[in-house]
Amino acid sequence: VQLQASGGGSVQAGGSLRLSCAASGSAFSINTLAWYRQHPGKQREWVATIFNYGSTRYLGSVKGRFTISRDNAKKMVYLEMNSLIPDDTAVYYCTDGTHWGQGTLVTVSS
Repeated sequence: VQLQASGGGSVQAGGSLRLSCAASGSAFSINTLAWYRQHPGKQREWVATIFNYGSTRYLGSVKGRFTISRDNAKKMVYLEMNSLIPDDTAVYYCTDGTHWGQGTLVTVSS
């Protein structure tokens, strides 16, 4: 499986971004998928998970602002991010728990 994240960029606080992660591999539809992020100088932290049956889980600080979704037919996973705050500034990674994308940078200015 290969994962490639995209969609990062620079926005002002209160803005929105949609991250995408394209996956290859035949087992995509049965994989649990997640987004993580890494703030500058800090360890990578979990942000959100979507299970193969569609159930989702979120980090408390993003719940209600971020939405994770997936399209199994297109082998894509998304992270819709609204009401962004400067603390959301990080490199965002998608993963199936074993494989990691290269990361996409999100910068939120105040």
